[in-house]
This record gives sequence, C-alpha cells and structure tokens, in this order.
Amino acid sequence: MNATVLAVALCLASAAAYAAAAVAQERLARAGAARTARALLGNGAWWWSAGLNTAAALLHAAALRYGPLTLVQPLGALTLVAAVPMGARRAGRRVDATEWRGTLATVAGLGLLLLPASGPTPNDTLTLAEALAVSGATAAAIGLLTVRREVRSGLRHATASGLASAVASALTQTVAVAGGRAGPLPGGRVLAVAGLVAVFAVGGMLLSQRAYRGGLGAPLAVVNLANPLAAAAIGMVLLGERLQGGTVGLLLAVAGALAAARGVLLLTRTAPGQRADPARRGPRRGRPCGSMTA
Repeated sequence: MNATVLAVALCLASAAAYAAAAVAQERLARAGAARTARALLGNGAWWWSAGLNTAAALLHAAALRYGPLTLVQPLGALTLVAAVPMGARRAGRRVDATEWRGTLATVAGLGLLLLPASGPTPNDTLTLAEALAVSGATAAAIGLLTVRREVRSGLRHATASGLASAVASALTQTVAVAGGRAGPLPGGRVLAVAGLVAVFAVGGMLLSQRAYRGGLGAPLAVVNLANPLAAAAIGMVLLGERLQGGTVGLLLAVAGALAAARGVLLLTRTAPGQRADPARRGPRRGRPCGSMTA
C-alpha cells in the first residue's frame, strides 16, 4: 500500500477515536464530573475517554511513521467533523443543514490542503537539542495561556491543548522514524523524546478536558486549528518539509485553508456543545431529564 494512502487511512481511524473521546470528555465536563483530578481518576467514564484518546494517539503515531506532519496534522480537523454526528446522536437529535454545510466545507478544504501536502515518507527527525527547545518554548506558551483562571477561559485552554498536541505529534514522529532506525534497543535520544511525548500528550488531554467545560464546538474547533498550524510550522522550520507544486500548490493550500476555516466556523456555531443543556431547562415529555450526565 502507498505510504500516503496508509497515513491517511490511519488518520481517519485516529480522528474517529479522538471524536468519540471528545464527546465523552465534553459530557463529563458539562456534568461537573471533571472539577478535580481526584474526581477524574475516580470516574469510570473518564477512563473510557482516556482509553479512546490512547488508541487515537497510537493510530496517529502510526500515521506519522508514514506521512509528513504537513499531511497528517490537517486531517486532525476531521475529529470535529466526526464529533458533530456523534454528539448529535448522543443528544438524541438530528444534524441540521448548517452542520452538514460545515462538514462538507471542512472536508473539501482538507482535500485541497492534502494535494500539496502529500510529500514523501518522513526521513528527517528532531535532534535532542531541537526537541528540548521546542518543548521549552511550548511549555512557556502554555503557561502564558493558562495562568489566568477566570471562568470563561475555554478557548485559551483549547489553544494550549492544540499546541501541546502539535508538539507531541512532532516528537512522536521523531520517535517513530528514529526508533525504527535504532533497531530493537532505542537510543537515549529516542527514550528522552518519548518521555516528552508522554508529558505533552497527557497535558493536551487534560487541557482539552478543561476547555470543554464551556461546550464542545468552539474549543474543539480551536484545538483542530491550532494543532496543524503549530505542527506545520515545526515541520517546515525544523524538519525540512515543504508544500508540493510550487505556486499552484501554495494557492491550493490557501484555498483549502479558507474553506476548512469556513467549515469549522459553521460547525462551531452549531456543534452539540454549544446548544443549551436540556437538563438545565427542565424535563420534556417523552425525553429523559439530565441527558448530559455521564
């Protein structure tokens, strides 16, 4: 199988798992079950979402073994596309016309982005110094985004989650590619970078959990925009990745980015997490009260 096709297939499976985890996390957050770390660790539904996130991360790591960051990361926006029907089904409603338009615009935009991004199988990796520098800069940015703790901080935490996930992906690619060369016993650099992957992957999941307290749509959209932008910057600056096709490829990428952004905005306005919680309005006939409780 072509490496690019395999990378895309793995990305699709990863996006579906991430979407299911996001819907579960959002339900927990809105139900007030995620106020403290102790409450999370004692909640079986959270462990289920953590398992989904782990499976998605493993699929994503496999995709990064066969495709460049500039190809793999934009496909992360499909998480939002998958989360919309999943969330609607869990809420007992239908996906409306605006949501379908947003889905189609996002898919079309991603298609345009994939054309110039479809490069060769990744070969370059981050050095230990580069990995530490990127990790330090990202940790500082996350600190600035999350230092203030006012109630309406979901989008800042979502941005921080996107940055953490992007760095985890870049570091994962280094582990996957360099680890494959090292043979059965990975070297010290691979082990050190793998430790950083774990820190940023877990940090990204906890930051997204915090972001979902205000709903699913807007925070998940921000995560899926910040993630590929940050990863593309790392890939182009440090890993020598480039868009294919010259000027035409650049124009396609810009058009795809605009279309995908339009689709994400449409989905943000109508995503399940942005709708009023039925439990807060009181029970309705024929529908159970407290439907958002995990």
